[in-house]
Amino acid sequence: MSTSAASTSSQPPPPQSAAEDPDPPPQPPPPPPPPSTSSPSPSRYESQKRRDWNTFLQYLKNHKPPLTLARCSGAHVIEFLKYLDQFGKTKVHNQGCNYFGHPNPPAPCACPLKQAWGSLDALIGRLRAAYEENGGRPESNPFGARAVRIYLREVREGQAKARGIPYEKKKRKRPPVPAAPPPAEGGGDGASGSGAAVAGEGSGSGGGGGAGPS
Repeated sequence: MSTSAASTSSQPPPPQSAAEDPDPPPQPPPPPPPPSTSSPSPSRYESQKRRDWNTFLQYLKNHKPPLTLARCSGAHVIEFLKYLDQFGKTKVHNQGCNYFGHPNPPAPCACPLKQAWGSLDALIGRLRAAYEENGGRPESNPFGARAVRIYLREVREGQAKARGIPYEKKKRKRPPVPAAPPPAEGGGDGASGSGAAVAGEGSGSGGGGGAGPS
């Protein structure tokens, strides 16, 4: 038994092949992961727009008689906005209410809750965009109808009076007008000088009167 173990340990290791590289070759880098097929999560605006669009389509479906999107007009959009008033949370005082025009009424009253004008205006903007994104033509967009714009303006003015909170239009900032360059010195014989001379001749006044600004 000991003789066999001794003979086994005394055997030299097998020689390596000349073609065998003692150092393993570097491994190639792993391939990049495949692009994700899942689309990025929609923004809050896109999610709200999708919910509003589905709500409007459901309203058309439940309408009596049922309405198709192709037959929808501005009048139907106004009906939809009035339908949403039952879910509103904004107190709008009636003209007979003691708190009509009071921005901070001291006590509750029986006046109805409605959708605020700002919410309706933003809703129409989202639905107007969703209509065209779903194949609708801009020229036949019921959410951009003149009747809808008039209704929203009436709601804004009515709520401003009832709540005592005026809605101010956002003024567009006009770009600053660049200052005119100063007149060149000694340029009496230039184009401006010629214009002044012509003006002076037409008015029949002297040279001093023609050179002044109009």
